[in-house]
Amino acid sequence: MLLDMNGGPYILAAGILGISYLSYLFSCRIILQLLKRFFKQTETHLDDVLIERGVLSRLAFAVPLLVIYLFSDLFPDVSSVIQQCLSALFVIVFILVVNAAIDAVNDVYSRSKFAHQLNIKSYLQISKLILNILAGIVVIALLIDKSPLYLLSSIGALTAVLLLIFKDTILSFVASIQIHSNDLFKIGDWLEVPQFGADGDVIDIALHTVKIQNWDKTISVIPAHKLIDSSFKNWRGMSESGGRRIKRAIHVDQTSIKFCDEEMINNFKSIELLAPYLDSKLAEINAANADKHTNMETLVNGRRLTNIGSFRAYMEAYLRNHPLIHDKHTFLIRQLSPGENGIPIEIYVFTNVTDWIKYEAIQGDIFDHLLAVLAEFGLQVFQNPTGKDFEQLKS
Repeated sequence: MLLDMNGGPYILAAGILGISYLSYLFSCRIILQLLKRFFKQTETHLDDVLIERGVLSRLAFAVPLLVIYLFSDLFPDVSSVIQQCLSALFVIVFILVVNAAIDAVNDVYSRSKFAHQLNIKSYLQISKLILNILAGIVVIALLIDKSPLYLLSSIGALTAVLLLIFKDTILSFVASIQIHSNDLFKIGDWLEVPQFGADGDVIDIALHTVKIQNWDKTISVIPAHKLIDSSFKNWRGMSESGGRRIKRAIHVDQTSIKFCDEEMINNFKSIELLAPYLDSKLAEINAANADKHTNMETLVNGRRLTNIGSFRAYMEAYLRNHPLIHDKHTFLIRQLSPGENGIPIEIYVFTNVTDWIKYEAIQGDIFDHLLAVLAEFGLQVFQNPTGKDFEQLKS
């Protein structure tokens, strides 16, 4: 017998290892390549993702292990040890294949139309974690020739230690459930998290972390449970409403405010957007003054138009007629309390587009126009003195 010859077992073992290696090459170079060519001809994307994630290439590891297992009886003295080790390796190969398959499922799901409604990556990660732990227990049980239940009963006594070790994982899993069950945010949402200096779009929601791509293209990685514990702003409501808020004020120099005389009123009447307001307002003012027999020779008597009030009316008319201002959302032109920076006249309206670039262009055009027409109402924008102002004072 070959096993009885000097050096025979080693030659046999080398031969078996050579056969197992050739079987592995045959699986990878021939069978796997044929499957890849076949999968490329199909219309479904699932098989392509299985190839990309290495599911089949990892499954090929089982072929040489199977060959060695079949020949293990040729070594009766150590066959049980070989079979134990091979069984453990089979479990490792199996869990590697399962991990790759789970990643493939995540890839396929992320490309589906449901990915923006519910992100399952964190759930898949916790599933992988549990499966890997169970696989590790089975591998150890096979190597020490004990039942997995024996190891599980021993782990029960270490519950407190395990809770401490997996504290962050447990907190992250609970946070993940809160994120998805309460629909706090999802991939593609614009989040603003001042506590972590993050302001941008959510690009990934994993078990332990949430990735936010800031507007400067940097990436902020925030622990999921800490993000839930902190305050953040989700701008999704703005996108879904179809409108984006403009909240900005023009600060008017208080010294430029005055009553309107006849010349100013006549000039205002030539402004088409302001004409309807002037007709109704002047009729109201004249009627009120006539009823009270007001002496109009003194400016402070009775009711009169002011240039700032007329400008405020023009702002409203201009924005009401603007095609890019939302007519279903809050529309407000208001005068705020006077302060050291003049009198703020605030615009509080919504555009009917939410795209950031278009929004900024619309906002810029509106204020360009309003600042340009401010002088037509005899008003001046307030600004702090500059070096040029002091030079004029000296001259």
